[in-house]
Amino acid sequence: MSDAALANPPTIVPFLKFGADGAPYLEGQQCADCGEIYTTERMACSKCFSRKPFKAVKLPTTGELYTFSIVHRSYPGIKVPFVSATVDLDAACSLKGTLIDVEPDPNHVKTGMKVEVVFRELEHRNKEGRTYVSYFFRPRQA
Repeated sequence: MSDAALANPPTIVPFLKFGADGAPYLEGQQCADCGEIYTTERMACSKCFSRKPFKAVKLPTTGELYTFSIVHRSYPGIKVPFVSATVDLDAACSLKGTLIDVEPDPNHVKTGMKVEVVFRELEHRNKEGRTYVSYFFRPRQA
């Protein structure tokens, strides 16, 4: 295992990467023909059907809340309520995640609100005892 693999904790999704400086970021796959961006690797673009190789791009860390649901029942060990959110990242793609640092109440969460991506370690550990890193959304400060 490389030193970089030991230094960077495991991630919860394959499109969460670490830069040379160790800072986490989200990576998308951009169509060579139409520029559409996806978070998963693809054989063809679902917008223009191009089969040209996709280009890896760093996704923006800001966006707008497109829709949300306040979850009151979940798996054992998951604290509820929480806000499940879909965010339109600025000039990129839509991404699903959890909205944090806001009261899970419709009076405090509004579609169209400006959000930013943040990275946090999870409490859960893998077989080797290492924690995972995931991304979350939080309201953007003015």
